[in-house]
Amino acid sequence: MHDVDRVEITPEILLKAYAAGIFPMAEDADDPAIYWVEPRARGVLPLDGFHVSRRLARTVRADVFEVRTDQDFDAVIAGCAAPRGSAERTWINGRIRDLYGALFDAGHAHTVEVFSRGERVGGLYGVSLGAAFFGESMFHTERDASKVALVHLVARLRAGGYRLADTQFVTDHLSQFGAEEVPRHVYKRRLAQAIGVPANWHVWPGDGSLRGRDVLAALGGAED
Repeated sequence: MHDVDRVEITPEILLKAYAAGIFPMAEDADDPAIYWVEPRARGVLPLDGFHVSRRLARTVRADVFEVRTDQDFDAVIAGCAAPRGSAERTWINGRIRDLYGALFDAGHAHTVEVFSRGERVGGLYGVSLGAAFFGESMFHTERDASKVALVHLVARLRAGGYRLADTQFVTDHLSQFGAEEVPRHVYKRRLAQAIGVPANWHVWPGDGSLRGRDVLAALGGAED
């Protein structure tokens, strides 16, 4: 972890960092400093072999939620930054919000947003570079909302020709979907291969019209 508090970070520098296998974090929301992070082992989601439980597949297929993309980046990152417990701190500070907001305006950051009865109840955001997608954070205020967002994300990545889905680290939440750690040198090789080819985030509409059965079909037998 390297302190970059004295360096002016621009969206262009941020994209170059991602291309090199590095990403920024802050200690907490009240600390203005930003640090570069390069884990020895990197978390990745398999685009082939993504696991969806039968229960979750039923939820996706039933279209319990409406799922949209790129509707309100500020609302999604605010949801991700909101405290989830009295002892939990967020790593998303004001500089992080501004930087990723600029990436969103430039078309390099994207959201998957989950709605129930017209209210945003979950979502995620990340960065797209070539055929690599770097997942940053997710949130939910209703059961299964973030899981449904993740299913829609991976299906979109598969349909759009992406080759790498980066999760930074592997958590218990992500491991149930098949997330695994790969050594740094393996990750960098896969990263270099992915960012050198194009992919299409907009392969599907993001207006909520996409049906869950089509999402599951795009995952090609991911249901456990």
